[in-house]
Amino acid sequence: MSTCMTTPFDLHIANARFVTMSHNASGYQILSGHLYLRDGKVAAISPNRLETPSNNVLDVNNKLITPGLIDCHTHLIYAGNRANEFEMRLNGVPYQTIAKQGGGILSTVRATREASQQQLTELALPRLDGLLASGVTSVEIKSGYGLTLKDEVKMLRAAKALESYRNVRISTTLLAAHAVPPEFSHCPEHYVDLICNEMIPYVAEHRLADSVDAFCESIAFNLEQTERVFHTARQYGLAVKGHTEQLSNLGGSALTAKYQGLSADHIEFLDLAGVKALADAGTVATLLPGAYYFLRETQLPPIELLREHQVPIALASDLNPGTSPFADLTMMMNMGCTLFGLTPEETLRGVTANAAKALGVGSSRGKIEVGFDADFAIWDIDHPAELSYLQGVQRLFARLIQGEVCYV
Repeated sequence: MSTCMTTPFDLHIANARFVTMSHNASGYQILSGHLYLRDGKVAAISPNRLETPSNNVLDVNNKLITPGLIDCHTHLIYAGNRANEFEMRLNGVPYQTIAKQGGGILSTVRATREASQQQLTELALPRLDGLLASGVTSVEIKSGYGLTLKDEVKMLRAAKALESYRNVRISTTLLAAHAVPPEFSHCPEHYVDLICNEMIPYVAEHRLADSVDAFCESIAFNLEQTERVFHTARQYGLAVKGHTEQLSNLGGSALTAKYQGLSADHIEFLDLAGVKALADAGTVATLLPGAYYFLRETQLPPIELLREHQVPIALASDLNPGTSPFADLTMMMNMGCTLFGLTPEETLRGVTANAAKALGVGSSRGKIEVGFDADFAIWDIDHPAELSYLQGVQRLFARLIQGEVCYV
């Protein structure tokens, strides 16, 4: 795997153990040796030190390196706090009562609309820091708490601004089809018109989002409305993702696959036909155990069917104020094992190679291979299974983003 070059490398990572997460590898494929980086990418991998000089050397003293973790589904940008609702529910107050009192998702919508773009960015930084401390190098962030053109754009701009404050890769998704706003409660079709006729064209023109998402569910948007959103997104050259089969089986995952969706997320109620549709389209199944745990759900996603039909399984935090207030991706790995029965190897692949595929960047991130981006997490652990096992102990030594070393 070594390459003979005369141009100096930008960085030589010496004495490392690294987990490649290569798709043609068996299990973890833990290698030992040296990584050489140039122009933000992996330029060479060798079991022995190369003679070509390097501008910098980082001796990691046998630490374990994985691809940088990728959180491929978050709602990181929002204002407000719903801890009081959490306590009310545990004291027996029904969600319907909380909603009538102004709680629920619409309370987050109100608070987000009232916040400025700068305030939204600043509020998100502590949550982002939690993810980064768990080894995350790439984060997908959805809009969906603005529900007007102005406020959805504000959320997307706030998300992109995070790259100016932290060394992280941000991918943005327009999730205007998250809920019907109160001003359109009696005419949801008109809100879908707004999404298709104004929001998607504006976001595409100004390159504010990489993809478009929709919550296809009885409490949100039906199949016909979701298809209108997906069709418009594809017309404007944007990728498609879906919140599907979380509460019932409406066929949203198959619809996502029909539009060559990057991923179908949640999918607790996904059936065999939906699994086959994902497999045929190469669409990733993204599991969100944080929401499953927080809501105390009982319907498990069809793990065995996904394995049988070789559907790539990703894992994400679903970080949001109402149903998954968790800013630690390794905690999601633990939940993926304990709640869903995934193996530690499956969860690591789910937050690296498969998560990259769920963001449409599977050819450049999520694996340690020559030519891939040098996005790594360096750990003070002996074996990668520890990432899904021990919780609450600082294990991250450093992150690399496109070859730049970050210790915070």
